[in-house]
Amino acid sequence: MKATLIVFWKEVRENLRDRRTVINTLVTGPLMAPLMFALIINASISRELAKAEQPLPVPVVGAAHAPNLIAALRRSGVEIKDAPADPERAVREQDVDLVLRIPDGYAKSWSAGEPAQVEIVYDESQRDAQGPVARLRGMLNAYSQANGALRLVARGVSPNVVRPVVVAERDQSTAQARGGGLFGMLPYFFILGVFIGGMALAIDTTAGERERQSLEPLLVNPVRRGALLAGKLGATSAFAFTSLVLGIVAFSIAGQFLPTDKLGISLQLGVHFALSTLLVMLPLVVLLGCLQTLAAAFAKSFREAQTYLSLLMFVPAVPTMLMSLYPVKTQDWMYAVPLMGQHVTILRLLRGDSILPSQFAMCIAATTVAAIVAALVTAWVYRSERLAISA
Repeated sequence: MKATLIVFWKEVRENLRDRRTVINTLVTGPLMAPLMFALIINASISRELAKAEQPLPVPVVGAAHAPNLIAALRRSGVEIKDAPADPERAVREQDVDLVLRIPDGYAKSWSAGEPAQVEIVYDESQRDAQGPVARLRGMLNAYSQANGALRLVARGVSPNVVRPVVVAERDQSTAQARGGGLFGMLPYFFILGVFIGGMALAIDTTAGERERQSLEPLLVNPVRRGALLAGKLGATSAFAFTSLVLGIVAFSIAGQFLPTDKLGISLQLGVHFALSTLLVMLPLVVLLGCLQTLAAAFAKSFREAQTYLSLLMFVPAVPTMLMSLYPVKTQDWMYAVPLMGQHVTILRLLRGDSILPSQFAMCIAATTVAAIVAALVTAWVYRSERLAISA
């Protein structure tokens, strides 16, 4: 135990001396991701809300054919603009978001009581145009329904005749559940933060020492290889766990600056969420530390180890991609899959859903077993005499 603590403090002190590594693992990783996330979300939400409150500029072709429609659009907050000479080209080149075209036969169809057609020229692939198009489409539908009801009343027919079914919606989602859906990428950020937090130390304690030829003098000491490995894994896990704590704190602070109240959602990252997340992530911290150390043990240089661990970094993204592409109902077996279990648990905590103690236990136990297996495999590799050979 004493040898393990000596190796642990040795690795921690050596890593703390490298200021660039400390900044990258404990500052840049845990803090930059929440900052960028908050800035991007805040900017996009504020922009969309500001656009929704401002008058909607709409270039119109043939405005003279439908003066009543134009007047109704103006009352709804539309700013009528002169249309470009070539509406389709102007939309493709993003000179305008959309163009409303009113054909020559609009007035004739309207007077005859027939459906009068209008056209919205837009580009669906342009994200900036989706909001204005939705607003204009809603205004046109409201105008159509209001005038359709007036036509029926004029003919002595109740407007309810054309509405045989009325749909009453009962949304069962809560503000916190909607917030969990919007911030569903947080579990990936936490897992990635753990990976980045321990990456530099895992490389330096194995491949880095092999390259500096300082690993062999350490291994020839009359100390069990398991004790040496435990100290190195402990230091790697400590930095990864610290990165996770800083990430949770940073996201909790960043969440206070998001305009969630304007969207009718809630982001609750309090003490209960933090402690529960740390509990389910603790065995994963050890598992990822073992995998990183194991991958670095097969590398003979620092750069080679960086290549291996850069490829290993894609592993935490797999559960997030699967859950995003194939959203399915949470099943009990998911808690028994490392990485996926943590992703599902954190996501349900974000949504405010109840999690059974058995599901918590299953997630922790399954990941702990995987961490033990990874540690045993890493220990077996550490017993090899070729580990200290750098050439």
